[in-house]
Amino acid sequence: MIISLCDDPDAVADLAAQRVADLLHEQPRTVLGLPTGRTPVLLYDRLADAHAADGLDFAQVTTFNLDEFVGIGDLHPGSYRAYMRRYLFDRVNLPAGRGVVLDGLAPDPEAECHRFEALIDAAGGMDLQILGLGANGHIGFNEPGDSLQAATHVMTLLAPSREANAFFFDDDVSQVPAQAMTMGMGTILKARRLLLLVTGARKARTIAAAVRGPVTTLLPASFLQLHTEVEIICDSEAAAGLR
Repeated sequence: MIISLCDDPDAVADLAAQRVADLLHEQPRTVLGLPTGRTPVLLYDRLADAHAADGLDFAQVTTFNLDEFVGIGDLHPGSYRAYMRRYLFDRVNLPAGRGVVLDGLAPDPEAECHRFEALIDAAGGMDLQILGLGANGHIGFNEPGDSLQAATHVMTLLAPSREANAFFFDDDVSQVPAQAMTMGMGTILKARRLLLLVTGARKARTIAAAVRGPVTTLLPASFLQLHTEVEIICDSEAAAGLR
């Protein structure tokens, strides 16, 4: 596990974007796993700028998003499909259909999860999975609990996760769906490389426990200790407990 320390969220985004750009230059047919939330927004800005200014090429890239809310469609402004269009997909030359996001309106969410897993397998698995960290230690929407599911599955969201996503629903937590579909920890850990972005003081205790504490389902991020190629990029506030 490599821990890269940065001064602030802008520097975290700069370094993460460099990691992605280096991979795309070396391997144009890269398969990327992508997160949503507040932390990756700066990263997506950097990648869009690199595409516009330097021709960073997404023409052969395939992406898979970590999760999507159950019960809202891709036209809903709070959906992760809408998020990805707004912050990345519509700003780079990623071909239509190559940015794969779970269908929140699928009539059978469990079947949608199986379909999604099959698409990842057909693409050859993910070369790089980019991750964010929930303040309660969740990765994707794998919430703390007595057990974790390995494959993509439907998850009932805990209150902190719904509160963290209220930003995308007019700051009204009651509008945040109660369930989401998410890659399981097994699916995440099958990626060849993992890149975890962590910013802000409120994540400091969580990331310190995930790196230095026991591997436990009560802190899903701790399972990253089991992977052989992980880089954690932290800003100074998030890294306070790691120094």
